[in-house]
Amino acid sequence: MGGSTTLRGKRKDRLRDALPAFIRMLRRFSPYLAGSRGTLISGVLALLMATAMRLLEPWPLKFIIDRVVRTPTEGPFTVTLIGGLTLSGLNGFIALCAVGLALVIGLRALFQFVSTSLFAVAGSRALTGLRRDLFAHLQKLPPAFHDTTRPGDLTLRLIGDVGMLKDTATTAVMPLLTNVFILTGMVAVMMWLDWTLALLTLLPVPVLLLMTTRIGNRIKTASRVQRKREASLADSASEMLGAIRSVQALRLEEATGRLFQSANGASQSDSIKTGRLGALMERSVDVMIGLTTAAVLWFGTHAVLAGRLTPGDLLVFLTYLKNTFRPLRDYAKYSGRLAKASAAAERVFDLLDTEPEIRDRAEARPAPVFQGHISFDRVGFDYPDGRQVLKEFSLDIPAGQSVALIGPSGIGKSTIFWLLLRLREAQGGRILIDGTPVDAVTLDSLRAQITFLPQDPVLFAGTVAENIALGAGREVSDDDIRAAARLAGAEEFITAMPDGYDTEVAERGANFSGGQRQRIALARAALRQTPILMLDEPTVGLDAESEAHLRRAILRLARDRTTLIITHDLTLARCFDRVILMGDGRVQEDGTPDRLAATKTGFARLFAHQSGGKHALQG
Repeated sequence: MGGSTTLRGKRKDRLRDALPAFIRMLRRFSPYLAGSRGTLISGVLALLMATAMRLLEPWPLKFIIDRVVRTPTEGPFTVTLIGGLTLSGLNGFIALCAVGLALVIGLRALFQFVSTSLFAVAGSRALTGLRRDLFAHLQKLPPAFHDTTRPGDLTLRLIGDVGMLKDTATTAVMPLLTNVFILTGMVAVMMWLDWTLALLTLLPVPVLLLMTTRIGNRIKTASRVQRKREASLADSASEMLGAIRSVQALRLEEATGRLFQSANGASQSDSIKTGRLGALMERSVDVMIGLTTAAVLWFGTHAVLAGRLTPGDLLVFLTYLKNTFRPLRDYAKYSGRLAKASAAAERVFDLLDTEPEIRDRAEARPAPVFQGHISFDRVGFDYPDGRQVLKEFSLDIPAGQSVALIGPSGIGKSTIFWLLLRLREAQGGRILIDGTPVDAVTLDSLRAQITFLPQDPVLFAGTVAENIALGAGREVSDDDIRAAARLAGAEEFITAMPDGYDTEVAERGANFSGGQRQRIALARAALRQTPILMLDEPTVGLDAESEAHLRRAILRLARDRTTLIITHDLTLARCFDRVILMGDGRVQEDGTPDRLAATKTGFARLFAHQSGGKHALQG
């Protein structure tokens, strides 16, 4: 029974793989095309009109051959037109056919332009929406996902793969859709002219479809491998260029160059393979078309000699024959693009189908305005590798209190921040703010009331003013931005720059020192005005002067907020209301800095040790 099910499943997979790639993509894209129904319908109507014009295109020449070339007359020339009208005069008839041909070609070009433009508009809208949703989805995926996924691969999916889908929509899908209409119309006319000859024309079609489908599947497999290699290549290049100072300082150019070239060579081999398969498909179709054309020419000529067809009919037939096989030839031509686009679409939708582990619960509601009372009640947390960092961790922090978390690296201090923000989920116990469990409210409303400053603050492209205003969640004025900068102790160095607040930030804030980046990030935090503030090692790596500036700014910012700070700087920790010494996943010491210093226990020993070597606690 199970084996039978497996066989049916394999047959279903083979059948699915035999379908054209763009149909599968359209099925996934249909929600994004819903808003462009009118545009798509208009595009299809224009496409049908363009097809009708293409069907009419050889007929003026047929009339010339049958009425003028084949049966020349020495007497008055008269021809009966549609509707019973008559036209006298040979030159008038030739002129009518010439004008008719020019008009048909002109209208075909016009309708093709309209249909191509409308489909391009609909496709661009759909893929822009897809990229927007993909980026939003990536931002919702938890840090655990991003920790195990290379950023170069994600960037390639977001930019390269979606861009490939956009290009394919206009360079492959649109021409193939056009040819489907042309094929249908021309087969119908050929059947009307001579059904036996039409059947001869269509005889090799099943063979061609089978051949192109099989080779197309091989191209798709090779393209999928190639896209993965390109993702690895992009990630390697990004990683090496991002560390260019270290590469140059350590003279690693040759070694990194070899690594890059190795990945680049593998990508080249995959590209060559897909190119050869595409060329094999195109040439195979050309051979089949040549054989079929020769057979139709043989039998069609005999049909003309037998009086079943006129020479003009045979001309129309051969013209249609060429265009009838065009969809198959184009399928061969574009199958490589379609296969690559199909592989790209799979990579994009694989990401969209990835469910975030942490999301709003069904019963979650928007959080009330928090006062900032934080409670950890017997909270436990283990990392995926089995390492336990919190063991029934309990801590109660009244609203408005400032707390310094200290202890060895890897003891779980940062984990407390991640759990409070629900960037990770606790595996036991409860975390509450003002008595409300954090998982009972929506993620957006929770994080909107917590400000977090990482150890290495991120500055984004734009001006200094735009970076400070970023994330405020409301409209802010220039005065608000300046007030926040003054509170963070950043206004002095900002105004000293030639462009002041309009200074453009280099990538990752490279045109600012570490202390300046921290104070700009503090100004951003000041503007958010949330009841809870969390800082992770804000003074690490700073010189004494920058550290003093930042310490004063932090204390100003912490006033009247519930503030948690992770620090190895015990001088900074002594400025806070309360110090928590962590160890073995629990609170080991808890009290005011003065009380703990007087006990001569863990905190006192650490402070005494650090006073002789400031950074002895770090590491």
